Amino acid sequence: MSDIKIDQYLDLQGVPCPLNFVKTKLKLETMDAGGVLEILLDDGEPITNVTASVKEEGHQILKVEKTNTHWKLIVKKV
Repeated sequence: MSDIKIDQYLDLQGVPCPLNFVKTKLKLETMDAGGVLEILLDDGEPITNVTASVKEEGHQILKVEKTNTHWKLIVKKV
């Protein structure tokens, strides 16, 4: 899955809940169906809540990866 083509990036490190999901949702609304969004999120509630909420909205989670300082969430808009 390392050959995923990213269409948009969103850095939400340091953004509190629930603003990180609001910003994710707004970004996804501007994208075409099939577009891929990479989101950088903090540990804890941000990664947990945004991942669950994006799934609930029907989008496809392509990858969730922990790095040294944050989480990388890759979402495909449906």
